[in-house]
Amino acid sequence: MTESPEQQRAVPGHFRRLRPAFVRPSWWPLPACVLLGAACGLSYGMLAQPQYAATSYAVVTAGKDIDPAAALGYAQSYGRLATSDATLAYAKGAAGEPVRELRTHVRSETSPDSPMIAVTGTSDDRDRAADIANAVTEAVVVSSGHVAKDTGVKLIKFSHAVPPAEPVSPSVPLGTAVGAGAGGLVGGLVLLVRPRPGRRGATAQVPGPAQGGTTDEREFAR
Repeated sequence: MTESPEQQRAVPGHFRRLRPAFVRPSWWPLPACVLLGAACGLSYGMLAQPQYAATSYAVVTAGKDIDPAAALGYAQSYGRLATSDATLAYAKGAAGEPVRELRTHVRSETSPDSPMIAVTGTSDDRDRAADIANAVTEAVVVSSGHVAKDTGVKLIKFSHAVPPAEPVSPSVPLGTAVGAGAGGLVGGLVLLVRPRPGRRGATAQVPGPAQGGTTDEREFAR
């Protein structure tokens, strides 16, 4: 609605110039992304089920006439076989899970310095996590015993997995902090890649032909 000339004269000029206007800062994506990320991390920490992890260990021992360095190489091989379909098919009965689900709940790790294999089972139930780790380790030990005469090494169970006391999934404070950090990173990237307001309406201008010039140039232009 426009003001009439009489209304504009009735209001002093300095009051007309002091109309409040909210100016949004240019860095607003950064705090917005931080708050959004913190909210997502908080929600994940409160709603997600806690995950537990239990680990059992097995060690490879070399025979009398076998080079001790061979035990290290066989440990690497048995570590890769721990998550194979054949091993998981043998362990599914004791683990209480089918092979497809068991594959996502178990992992194996080996050390380049010692002939030891670590088998870790994960689950939302602490007892089930220990059962998975023990079942897969036992399956690897039994499979290695079938070829012990040919390889000259023996895989024995070194440590039994026990139900963990604390979950390994991130807690609510940690999830909130991680979400806020990720949101801050996204907000910083948004500030870097978005176009600047001063260059939004800039267009390239091509200079036009000169108005002056000699008579031959004007005749040629016609």
